[in-house]
Amino acid sequence: MEDVLVNFFTTVAWAIPVLIILGVIDLILRGIALWHSARRGQTVWFVFLFIISSVGILPIIYLLINRGKKENN
Repeated sequence: MEDVLVNFFTTVAWAIPVLIILGVIDLILRGIALWHSARRGQTVWFVFLFIISSVGILPIIYLLINRGKKENN
């Protein structure tokens, strides 16, 4: 059993840095999208971005849809 675990972790050792990088990218994109939606007063987008965890897909969609819009001051 121990050999199976050691073999598993040595064969997928590359996945750990990839997951960490994806997590950091997701956190950055979500933070940017949340900040923009809050500044623009877009409550529905803010709630969806805050609740739904989609590995960066929803924040990217939001940022692409709203990239040319001005903030409500």
